[in-house]
Amino acid sequence: MDTKAAHTADEKQFSSDDEKAMGPPAYSGAAAQVEVAPGGQRELSRALKGRHMQMIAIGGSIGAGLFVGSGGALYTGGPGSLLVGFIIIGAMLLFTVQALGELAVLYPVNGAFYMYAVRFVDPAWGFAMGWEYTLSWLVILPFEITAAGITIEFWRDDINIGVWVAVFLTLLVLVQFFAVRGYGEVEFVLGIIKIIAVIGFIFLGVIINCGGVPTDNRGYIGASYWHKANDPDSTREAFKNGFKGFCSVFVTAAFAFAGTELVGLAAAEAEDPRKTLPKATKQVFWRIAVFYILSLFILGLILPSDDEQLLGASGANTKASPFVLAIKAAGIAGLPSLFNAVITLSVISVANSATFASTRTLQALAMNRMAPSIFKYVDPQGRPLWCIILQLVFGLLAFINEADVGTKVFTWLLSLSALNNLFVWASICLSHIRFRRGWAAQGHTLDELPFKAEFGVIGSYIGFILNVIALLATFYVSLFPIGKDPDPETFFQTFLSAPIAIALYAFWKVKTRGGPGLYVRSHQMDLLTGLREFNPEILDVEKKQKWGLRDMPARLYHAIFI
Repeated sequence: MDTKAAHTADEKQFSSDDEKAMGPPAYSGAAAQVEVAPGGQRELSRALKGRHMQMIAIGGSIGAGLFVGSGGALYTGGPGSLLVGFIIIGAMLLFTVQALGELAVLYPVNGAFYMYAVRFVDPAWGFAMGWEYTLSWLVILPFEITAAGITIEFWRDDINIGVWVAVFLTLLVLVQFFAVRGYGEVEFVLGIIKIIAVIGFIFLGVIINCGGVPTDNRGYIGASYWHKANDPDSTREAFKNGFKGFCSVFVTAAFAFAGTELVGLAAAEAEDPRKTLPKATKQVFWRIAVFYILSLFILGLILPSDDEQLLGASGANTKASPFVLAIKAAGIAGLPSLFNAVITLSVISVANSATFASTRTLQALAMNRMAPSIFKYVDPQGRPLWCIILQLVFGLLAFINEADVGTKVFTWLLSLSALNNLFVWASICLSHIRFRRGWAAQGHTLDELPFKAEFGVIGSYIGFILNVIALLATFYVSLFPIGKDPDPETFFQTFLSAPIAIALYAFWKVKTRGGPGLYVRSHQMDLLTGLREFNPEILDVEKKQKWGLRDMPARLYHAIFI
């Protein structure tokens, strides 16, 4: 029996004997949207279409991290550090999302990267990542709701923020009535708005830099904000505060790119992940190259990094948004208000994504007995109902801002998620490396994969190493903050998620008495649960040419565009 035949036979045996205990049946094509697995457990709705997946990939997580948080990084690190730091994190994510795409097309299971860590790395590490990811999005929701209320103060600061918290929380509740289709449609519409806004800012920035705005008396600016120019007392430098300034950018970049992995999480609820997911993962390049790197490069050209107003660029203080300040500096009336409206919608979009991310991961944890069983319930519309209720209850924490200690409480809540993204992205790369090892050890070939990461395992190794470097840089700047003496409170507000991850890992190791050992061996890996069946003849037709070293330019083009 050849490899493919053996593989098919194994799948059939799995479906008949083990499926009830281990998970939902294999799925091929866009079938019914809500199915009932053996044992009566409903599956999540598969209602996300190609256009939803594309927009989640391109504009899903563009929010306050880019539009506001980048201002603090510009002030601390300068335009050079800001640009290079985002390029490094962007390159890391390009490799990471390619690895995630390969796994998610083959295994579009709920929980995605958390499940991959459980099966291909170690159940204890997967448990830690699943709960860290869930907790981070649970606390991000009230923060984003509060942030949306703060953006309104740009126009009206005489209305209590609690009013806007209630309004935005009600909107999120209404979105939940439409299940995953509601999430997809909201992200589609808001994603288009964000993309138009960023592209418009890039064109406007070029005009401002060339002195083409009549109300701007600065004239041609060029790269004058990248150095002291004719003012020796100026603090304008491409790389401010040296190495510390450069390292500080990584925290901002990780927060700004948060949610890039959602395209993999959404695969479990896509109508046809085999068709839509590869295209969606490749769209991430455009988000990184255009919406982040190019926009921040233009921003560094037209806004001086020593602008004191940037000191308030945190959370959703849009009055200190570098994008809004850059437009104001050019003396353009009305446009700052319009861009503030875009930031408001972007923050609502991230809050919408928070609801999706936390609920799907928590439901997957419950399905694998790593969370209370009540959270595995899925209603007839394909919604993880109790997970959604818990997330919306966490949304009520936004009213803490009415108390005097609200800001301090929020700071510590957000510290739970400060490094979570870097841990998750490193886990995705490691899961892909281990999966490839297990795939080969159990007699499979790469030709059997419906979608392959264009940069292969080498890309995952590079992505993993870059994640580790970013973690070390964050550790350094947390331990020795810029302009301050070492301070335990400052350190743990940035690095708290690391000891929490270690504690969660140790807890599950003790509970399972060591589990499979230090890690899951290649021959022990479960390569069948959640596997989607694919027509070998179609894969043969779609099979791409084998690339050699000389073909790297063509391979890069293929990874990005095709």
